[in-house]
Amino acid sequence: MMWLTSKSLCFFSNLKRSNQLAALIVLTAVSILAVLPGVNAQQVPDTPSIQLESSTQWQQTLAEAKGETVYFYAWGGSKPVNDYLRWAAREIASRYNVRLRHVKVADISEAVSRLKAEDGSKSAIDLLWVNGENFSYLKEQRLLLGNLWSSIPNSALLATQKLPLQNDFGVPIEGFEVPWGVGQFNIIADESLFSHSGSKQNTVSPSSILAAAKQNPGRVSYPRPPEFHGTTFLKQLLVALSNKDQRLFSAATPQAQEDLLPLLWNYLDQLHPLSWQQGNAFPSSNTEQLSLFQQKQFVMTVSFNPNEIVKEKSEKRIPTTSQRLYFAQGAITNSHNLAIPKAAQNSAGAKVVIHFLLSELAQKQKLKGSWGDPSVITPLLDDTSTIPAQQELHSSWQQVIEDKWQQKYGA
Repeated sequence: MMWLTSKSLCFFSNLKRSNQLAALIVLTAVSILAVLPGVNAQQVPDTPSIQLESSTQWQQTLAEAKGETVYFYAWGGSKPVNDYLRWAAREIASRYNVRLRHVKVADISEAVSRLKAEDGSKSAIDLLWVNGENFSYLKEQRLLLGNLWSSIPNSALLATQKLPLQNDFGVPIEGFEVPWGVGQFNIIADESLFSHSGSKQNTVSPSSILAAAKQNPGRVSYPRPPEFHGTTFLKQLLVALSNKDQRLFSAATPQAQEDLLPLLWNYLDQLHPLSWQQGNAFPSSNTEQLSLFQQKQFVMTVSFNPNEIVKEKSEKRIPTTSQRLYFAQGAITNSHNLAIPKAAQNSAGAKVVIHFLLSELAQKQKLKGSWGDPSVITPLLDDTSTIPAQQELHSSWQQVIEDKWQQKYGA
């Protein structure tokens, strides 16, 4: 009887004989109430996460992590993200006596290049924020620590039944990284822009975007690839134009490229003359595109955060008539993940950091705070903060699309 603690046993043994039967009745009633639906029991459910937390292995990890400094290489270009990590660092220090140092990089490929140069020797990197082709490369080169899902207790909370968290751009994760959040590609525009497009509610299509560009010449664009918002916009178009050809979700063979990419180029050849600067220039980022939308120079902008529109409206930076839309095939959805180099010098501390970042407290702060990044754990899944998902393309298509786009339009 797990509810019968050592204190209650002591109390029970000290009762006079005449009171023992009454005490037993009371304690039995408490145990029955604890399992009745709708009754709040003080005993915490014995979930897989809690089982792992009490394991000898995790207790050894916690002991080893004490006093360590974890050098976390992560993109530093977002104030909300940076603020969130400062908050997390304070919490981790007070709870686990582990120091988290955010090493800001302009692109995580900088960290990948460093790991490549270190060639397996002791690394200056303990933790990195990664996904896509960078993860694919690090996994292929065997530079990552494995078995993370089985060795970090809060990995048991991951919403693998609801979100596409088992693969990263078509590459099986297999315990070499842990999902931290999800991105979903969406478009923000005034509710009137696509109201007569014929698409189902809250969705867009290549033809409706082209029609919007014709009605608003010079006021439609997308971030310049390889900026990932711009590349994802191109991938969304290709999924739609090819009717979700299944070859997009496997390695990009020469034949598949020959068959499918002309669909995209033919469309862009129609869109660009109607676009901002006649397609001779593009916003450098989604931040610049959002700014131009806020200034009413653009009629639409793109985002990878399905909650961004809520933040923008609440701070009165965009019109209240703005709406969030997604491609009719679903929003390309991918996780952004945390990985530990195999040669990390503070791998125990890095595991503790990941464990905390997957906790309900940390995931809720990430979702409800200024970042607004959707949660990846089951207890906090919220249908209003996510949109219908479309599988991400295989990682090999990323480089192919960016390289070919640069050749055709980048000059």
